Amino acid sequence: MNTLFSPSTFLLPLPSRPSFPFVRTQPLHTSLVHHRCFCGCLSSLSVSFWSSLGPRRSSIACTTPSNEGSVSVVNFEDFVEKDWSFLDSDDLNSNEENNQKIGRIISAGGIDETSRVLISIGSEEFVDQLVSTSPCKILFVVHDSLFLLACVKEKYDNVKCWQGKLIHVPEKWSPLDVVFLYFLPALPFQLDQILRELAKLCSPGAKLVISHPQGRGALMQQRERYPDVIVSDLPDKSNLEKAAAENSFEMAEFVDEPGFYLAVLKFCQARS
Repeated sequence: MNTLFSPSTFLLPLPSRPSFPFVRTQPLHTSLVHHRCFCGCLSSLSVSFWSSLGPRRSSIACTTPSNEGSVSVVNFEDFVEKDWSFLDSDDLNSNEENNQKIGRIISAGGIDETSRVLISIGSEEFVDQLVSTSPCKILFVVHDSLFLLACVKEKYDNVKCWQGKLIHVPEKWSPLDVVFLYFLPALPFQLDQILRELAKLCSPGAKLVISHPQGRGALMQQRERYPDVIVSDLPDKSNLEKAAAENSFEMAEFVDEPGFYLAVLKFCQARS
């Protein structure tokens, strides 16, 4: 059975996919602690998770079985999820082109069967394509969206999922061979801080792939529509090179086209 594990040892059985379409533009409310790791582990707390359509609030309940056979209910503070629906392409006409761009991003990572791979702020379709085309030793997915992580975990039980901030990823996940920052502008941190923290986790020669499959033009439109989610811009070449050099990365590839952005950094310092 798929389960969701948090650092506070709360365990959540994953929801089955609803038979009706799920509207992602509504707020999703949960009751978890700030950072959550979904690892398929066992725990004494079972949490029932469900979502509702429309503007109504979703709810969550936690039941704790006791030795006496009675069940106690634990209530937690609500958590409002942001709208991440823009990460997945809704234009069926551009789906093939989008898949080609995602494939190009994945290929830039140079994944092999021994690679330890991390995806931060990825879309569900990006995870799907990586899993189907690029087998690796272990895959970690980091995201703010509890719903997206639940969908990923439901399909891929071996994928380890962390709900929280990239700079707080557990060091036990290192060394990482490939890191995808699929949507860097959604990370609320300075570029230098991100690279500094990732340098602590990367193996020698690790690749850091920064991307946007639609490029700067689409990003500008997305930022106007989702200002609470998209908080920064894509770095230009000179600023990225400077930040990379200061944190033991070197630029291996840089593409900044109107409809596609890709930057590949290589970690060039041995781990201590």
